[in-house]
Amino acid sequence: MADINPALVKTLREKTNAGMMDCKRALTEAGGDIDKAEALLRTKGIASAGKKASRHAKEGSVVSFIQPTGKIGVLAEINCETDFVAKNDIFTKFVKEITEEIAASQSGSLEELLESAQSNGILFKDAIATTIAALGENIVIRRFERYAVAGEGIVASYIHLQGKVGVLVEISCASEATAKSESFRDFVKDITLQIAAAHPIVISRDQVDGTLVASEREIYKAQMAGKPDNIVEKIVDGKMDKFYSGTCLLEQACIKNPDITVKELLATKEKELSDKITINRFVRYALGEESGEAPAEEEA
Repeated sequence: MADINPALVKTLREKTNAGMMDCKRALTEAGGDIDKAEALLRTKGIASAGKKASRHAKEGSVVSFIQPTGKIGVLAEINCETDFVAKNDIFTKFVKEITEEIAASQSGSLEELLESAQSNGILFKDAIATTIAALGENIVIRRFERYAVAGEGIVASYIHLQGKVGVLVEISCASEATAKSESFRDFVKDITLQIAAAHPIVISRDQVDGTLVASEREIYKAQMAGKPDNIVEKIVDGKMDKFYSGTCLLEQACIKNPDITVKELLATKEKELSDKITINRFVRYALGEESGEAPAEEEA
């Protein structure tokens, strides 16, 4: 039996929530390949899909800013070292100002942002350095997304748990009247709440990575080993439908009315407003999570 690094066992356990010995056996069988070991655990029903590993213990805040027009919005995660500083007035004022500046900036990446100037002429990196000196803790603009809707529609945000979770969404429509209607704005708000609570990864199933789909099907088939092929395919199709209902926004049950899906809610709203409504893209940040899931950006 090959020696397995205890740190690798710990990482797999955090990723799958499986027992230490189960993780060690899976890693041994997989020759130390953590992805193969995870697949083995899931095949045996020991691990669940979508379990995320190694949450970083970072403090700070997820913040948003929507320009008054509702056409441009920003979601950002700004980190500090302690929860005490995250609640400090200097830090909260800093993150508010930075987020507003990002909304006005044309920077497309974090690197560009840090080297660009704020409206007062101070470079972003220098503003961060000044705040670090004032607070005595490291401050990092970890990531941000800036949406600008083209045509009619709005960009909206929702911040949950006092900055622990944040959502930014861009939803378009065909007419100005729809964009200004209270019903449309209520719908957009419901979508932000849905994304915050149900954590979809993409908008629709055609956006799910083909490699992931194939991997999921193979794992489900392995779980059905020994059953007739025609039965296996039906069971696997059912499991994939369940997978999509958790992963894809449009296929999720509405958190406010679990009897209907988000897709059905969208269709009802389109009929009510006599307009075409499109969820263009969204992003969801959770404070300190591993980045690696790409935000959904295709049209629904």
